[in-house]
Amino acid sequence: MSSFPLFSTEAAHRPVAAPSVKLPALSERLSALPKLAEVTPASRLEVCPTPEMVSSGIAEIDALTGGLPRGRLTEVFGSASSGRTSLALATLATATQRQEACALVDVSDAFDPVSAALAEVQFERLLWVRCGVSEKDFSPRRHRVTEKKYLDNERPEAPVEQALRVTDLLLQSGGFGLVMIDLGDVPFKTARRIPLASWFRFQRAVEHTPTVLLVITPAPCTQSCATLLLKVQASGKKLSAVSSRLSPDPAHARLLEGFQVQGELLRSRLGRKPVQSVTVAFATKVRTG
Repeated sequence: MSSFPLFSTEAAHRPVAAPSVKLPALSERLSALPKLAEVTPASRLEVCPTPEMVSSGIAEIDALTGGLPRGRLTEVFGSASSGRTSLALATLATATQRQEACALVDVSDAFDPVSAALAEVQFERLLWVRCGVSEKDFSPRRHRVTEKKYLDNERPEAPVEQALRVTDLLLQSGGFGLVMIDLGDVPFKTARRIPLASWFRFQRAVEHTPTVLLVITPAPCTQSCATLLLKVQASGKKLSAVSSRLSPDPAHARLLEGFQVQGELLRSRLGRKPVQSVTVAFATKVRTG
């Protein structure tokens, strides 16, 4: 079977004339650009100062992360009964006791005022925004009503869209020491549909402000926009003995008293990054002063 070359060997050794480039004309065009002289090299950019850190209300978490940074986005994620609600209540209680105005964007209407009162949250400094609810949902059975909406798939994105608009208004208005977005009970596939541009806009809005932006999610959603990424998970099933003596519908804070929780720091952009994830354990408790 005969073969023939796909290209001519003579053409391969034939010199090819390179197109002439007019260097003087190119340099003149570049120098004529008005904005080129205003570009600052990366070596001359100012170093971002370390933000002020405030307590999360849990000493073990503060020892692990150094606290919660102001002017930054912090994400805490975990599954149901992982300790994320206890951490959220402790943070709200500590922030309100610092005489700071706080805002809670409750996406799935899961906030329990009884548990918050037991955690010593000062309600006169708390703005509670309930998303996706109407007047008929203001009843003791509101948690079941909200849960039924998600199970029936009646536009679960609507409360999330409302929460994004409300959060944007809160951050633009300013004056809040803590803005918390509770997406913990939102289906993960719904939370993951939140565009990255929204988190980036929140990050830019809270920058250079004394506001702590805390996001509670079932799984990581904010991606690179979060300065701190903290994972919480249950490390035991030790319930308080007092829970057996409570009414059939006890408060969440008392029911999970003594629950062993493990916190894991996955990402930190404050100072030196940890070589690997760092964990700490703590137990939930109820303040009954």
